[in-house]
Amino acid sequence: MTPMDRRDRTPEEMGRQAVAEALADAGVAPASIALVVFANALGGRLSGQGCIRGQSWLREAGFAGAPVINVENSCASGSSALHVAALAALAGESPVLVVGVEKMWTGDRVATLGGIEDGLPAEERAGLRHRLDCGSGSLLMGMNAVWVRHQIEERGTTPRQIAATAAKARRCGARNPLAQFRTPLTADDVLAAPSVAGPLTRYMCSSFTDGAAAALVTAGRIRASVVRSGNGDLEYHDRLTATAEEARKVAGVELGDIDVVELHDATSAEELYALEALGFFAPGEAGAASEAGDTDVGGRAVTVNPSGGLVARGHPIGATGVLQVVELAQQLRGRAAGRQVDSPRLAMAVNTGGIIGGDAAFAAVHVLEKG
Repeated sequence: MTPMDRRDRTPEEMGRQAVAEALADAGVAPASIALVVFANALGGRLSGQGCIRGQSWLREAGFAGAPVINVENSCASGSSALHVAALAALAGESPVLVVGVEKMWTGDRVATLGGIEDGLPAEERAGLRHRLDCGSGSLLMGMNAVWVRHQIEERGTTPRQIAATAAKARRCGARNPLAQFRTPLTADDVLAAPSVAGPLTRYMCSSFTDGAAAALVTAGRIRASVVRSGNGDLEYHDRLTATAEEARKVAGVELGDIDVVELHDATSAEELYALEALGFFAPGEAGAASEAGDTDVGGRAVTVNPSGGLVARGHPIGATGVLQVVELAQQLRGRAAGRQVDSPRLAMAVNTGGIIGGDAAFAAVHVLEKG
């Protein structure tokens, strides 16, 4: 994984670094790679590379003609690529390299926001912008603000609990040398920050991030790889619930078996909502647990986002699903210095991408097992 706190690097530079480090860690020569699955969401809009991004940005990696498959699936591009890599590994391709790269900082904020909003159907955007609080210019944060109001009004979640969850993310980020934000904050700091949309303040929200990650995939270490696409038949969090239930069924595990989870906290409120949708807490109970420190490293419940998550580690959208798996692999190997969960055996990665008719356009749940 590359450092997430830089804005001066090209997609090629970040991709080459992540690939070189992954290959060195595995002791695998580039010429031995059987397949590359490459994830990116915004390269066409922001980097001038509309197609063949993996081939273009990794052409000096020395893969000796290995096929490169490009995957775009909004914020779930990385987890989509991981699913393709897992299927290929099960089919006998080995080793498979999965890579996620995203360059979001270009100096054109409007273009980056437009790229993020490509994760919504074009015909829905104008109506949503008219109905939602989008004072920050971010339509997606306006949609998240609607969910936050539901959490507060219907589930009893409090703004301070959401702020405490953001402060937890910053504590975790401070322990991660590759995180985008490594300065701790208090809940009061979070609450005092400028509003982004509705009850959401700036420190409760993920930010533009440049970054890349890579991992080698072989059969046997991914206990379950379950993906689903929505079309408006379910509410977003109900889709997440259904996908997670199927993943646990495939993996043959119970919620209590999961030691650590990296989940898609586009906002700190969403971390709480997702934890309840996944079943780790009953509706309305995740906030109090987070405020009490139960979901932090060493807490009483499942450890959540020890990397700092999207809010603190960063959210380079096309790479995020790979970042999650890199963190969990390090946790399972006992190599997450400063933020290591005690003897984890099973880990879960939860990544979503796009929203269609109020449903998750794509949801992915991966269960990883210690070797």
